[in-house]
Amino acid sequence: MLYSPIQFRNVELKNRWVMSPMCMYSCENGVANDFHFVHYGSRAQGGTGLIIVEATGVEPRGRITNHCMGIWNDEQAAKLKKIVDFVHQNSESKIGIQLAHSGRKGSTWNNIQISLEEGWETLAPSPIPYHPTERIPHVLTVEEIKKQVQNFKEAAKRAVKAGFDVIEIHGAHGYLVHQFLSPLSNIRTDEYGGSFENRTRFLLEIVDAVNKELNENVALFVRISGTEYAENGWDIEESVALAKILKSHNVDLIDVSSGGNIHGAKISVFEGYQVPFASEVKNKAEVKTGAVGLITKIEHAEEILQKGDADLVLVAREILRNPYIAVQGSFEMHEESFFPHQYLRAKISS
Repeated sequence: MLYSPIQFRNVELKNRWVMSPMCMYSCENGVANDFHFVHYGSRAQGGTGLIIVEATGVEPRGRITNHCMGIWNDEQAAKLKKIVDFVHQNSESKIGIQLAHSGRKGSTWNNIQISLEEGWETLAPSPIPYHPTERIPHVLTVEEIKKQVQNFKEAAKRAVKAGFDVIEIHGAHGYLVHQFLSPLSNIRTDEYGGSFENRTRFLLEIVDAVNKELNENVALFVRISGTEYAENGWDIEESVALAKILKSHNVDLIDVSSGGNIHGAKISVFEGYQVPFASEVKNKAEVKTGAVGLITKIEHAEEILQKGDADLVLVAREILRNPYIAVQGSFEMHEESFFPHQYLRAKISS
């Protein structure tokens, strides 16, 4: 199944391998550079069905660090378009971008909050820092929440113009959208806090706003944390309930990760440790899902698909180690996969 195509709207992926979005912390003023061109271009040459560009800030305060990528202006979008065009012209890969806002987890370097002089005032649904030693974040007003929804919408518009095939909204890992979802980081008493309906409102408003900028040639994914590993926190039951709603709001796939919102949460990490969350969301919400998290072996990736645990396999650290994992897998499984014509002399015959 790894080498069977799958379609989202009019976007057909040639295989089920996906490069998971991973921050590279290598931009100046949010602008991609030659490193990013080579980094993403090489994974396309490796035959990956879909490449998702790293978490990209929808406004300056939406970055995690001063060196994170952005798409809040046209200069940033133009540099990203250069990458998109190369991928489309030199491979069969599709390319997506993850739109993000760091919220209270921004203004950091090496996971340590930097000063206001070097960074910025962080934002959150409630006056609760991620770590007790950090500054109290600015609590977003309703008007400011609406402005953030607009930021996502404008970022999506730029991404579509740049030619991306997939837009992914980052609702996981303790960043701003996740902060709204969790009753542990969101203690608001207005229409954006309290009940499940209210805590999910921000994300659904973003989804609806972004969808207005999309067409049938651009698919929409949402990444969530299946659980945050904390008592009375966001959990898999709420993830399933959210996934059902997202499906009704024309979201094409739920990318299921976990954790990130509660400092010091105890997580049992093992090969494929997040796959059960993707499986539960897929089968209970009846939506397409992506599985991610310590998936390092080709046979394991195939097993996930064969068992019906997910529809896509997202690979992170392993694709940093081996940009050609998709091609390697096709050799081992005697399947056809994209291989650059410049490299054909190295192709292993079946």
